[in-house]
Amino acid sequence: MSDFELDLRAVEREIDEADPEGRVVLGVLDGTTPPVEWTRLVQGGAVLVLAVEGDLNELASGFARDVRDAGGTLVHFRRFLVVTPEGVDVDTDRVG
Repeated sequence: MSDFELDLRAVEREIDEADPEGRVVLGVLDGTTPPVEWTRLVQGGAVLVLAVEGDLNELASGFARDVRDAGGTLVHFRRFLVVTPEGVDVDTDRVG
């Protein structure tokens, strides 16, 4: 028999640190939600998929710079704005 040891406490610590659960938040970008709320969600690791109702530049101006400065990404696709935190890439290779 081999001398195999499994340290379950170390494994649990790794799982807790990895936080395997992601979150996708669907919403409407129409100016009714305060920009700081969108920023907090992204800083907390959420991906936002926002239906844009109005002028995108005006509506996203309150949080876009903060997201970019924190390493996040903003991608406008059709009528939606996809906002991701640092470490989550948006693959646009299949978009013409």
